Amino acid sequence: MLRGSAQADVVIIGGGFTGLSTALHLREAGTDVAIVEAMEPGWGASGRNNGQVIPTLSRPDPDDLIARHGVAGERFVTMLRDSAQNLFDTVRRYGIEAEHEQTGWVQPVHSPGRIRIAERRFKQWSKFGAPVELLSRDQAREMLGSDAWHGGFWNRTGGHINPLALARGLARTVLGLGGRIYARSPVIDFARRGDRWVVRTAQGELSARALVLASNAYSGEFSKALAPDIAHEVMPVLSWQMATQPLSDNVRKTIIPARQAMSDTHGELYFARYDARNRLVTGGAVIGPGNKAERLKARVGERLQRLWPQIGEVRFDYVWNGYVGMTTDYMPRIHRLGPDAYGWTGCNGRAVALTIPLGAELAKAVRGAPANELALPFTEPVTIPAHALLRPFAPLMLLLYRYRDAREIA
Repeated sequence: MLRGSAQADVVIIGGGFTGLSTALHLREAGTDVAIVEAMEPGWGASGRNNGQVIPTLSRPDPDDLIARHGVAGERFVTMLRDSAQNLFDTVRRYGIEAEHEQTGWVQPVHSPGRIRIAERRFKQWSKFGAPVELLSRDQAREMLGSDAWHGGFWNRTGGHINPLALARGLARTVLGLGGRIYARSPVIDFARRGDRWVVRTAQGELSARALVLASNAYSGEFSKALAPDIAHEVMPVLSWQMATQPLSDNVRKTIIPARQAMSDTHGELYFARYDARNRLVTGGAVIGPGNKAERLKARVGERLQRLWPQIGEVRFDYVWNGYVGMTTDYMPRIHRLGPDAYGWTGCNGRAVALTIPLGAELAKAVRGAPANELALPFTEPVTIPAHALLRPFAPLMLLLYRYRDAREIA
């Protein structure tokens, strides 16, 4: 906990994947760095996601990024292309025990017309040298053990990890390299005083030459004064995850037998991966009142039986949730906040792979690298109008996703 006054060369607000990766790369360069975290490392979205390591964004593809950001977009695409490999290389380099499996990531298509999504992604990512392949319906059936999909797209560098184990492993690595982490210290606000940034908590303050804001979807959850412009340019949406009881060896060998991570083209996403104990880790979304966890167990259990009839009765050992920071165009937002200060938000469900190399770029930025050497397409914050009024209604977007999922569109 941060008590009293402290100093660092760089202060990072947020102890999730981005903050931890930034701190790790700064310590590798010998820079004095301190993380100030509201709860514990990985407590937020970094520890509560599905653990899929996906080297793409959720919807935008390379052409979209380059059209929006030009040469900075090209550098970002290159970083994104290598993001999964970067994560797994980091885990192996530091011996982080994160239950990591680099088995690839598959995006099967859920209707014949959606094959255009796979074809577009294959064409665009191939231009940038990504190890991608198109899958026929027969190949998707063999890879996933189900007749539910009509082909797809896959990237061999992807895979999956235990996200909370990764966050804790990164935190131990940062501490082992001499970094500091002040946990249980929600930041009230930060401001520029002279040539220093000052971060205030309830019981202390920390001043630093440079600052990185890495609170993502939780930017407005502990203090409305922290970074309101950034907090209001994303919509925090609750994402539910759940893990089945361990599957028997015979059943497991017929459901995603090579253990790839899978998330398909539904707006109401169908996704799954294995954990180290052969639980199928999946999830879903739900709207309306009532016991959401129990309703999800029934809904997702029925879905799994429909996709994989051989699974039999489905029981869940664990159910958990956390916020995903959604932007209106599914693009991440990366900002200059002032002299030697940077921040980002808008993971749109794709932060696991992205945040590790993103942290490396933010570390370079606060150490003075010029903008034309950074894979960071900077923009100004643009808030969502009537954010507070719209937030309670954000889950209703699920109805629109279900409507679109039933249509033959790309």
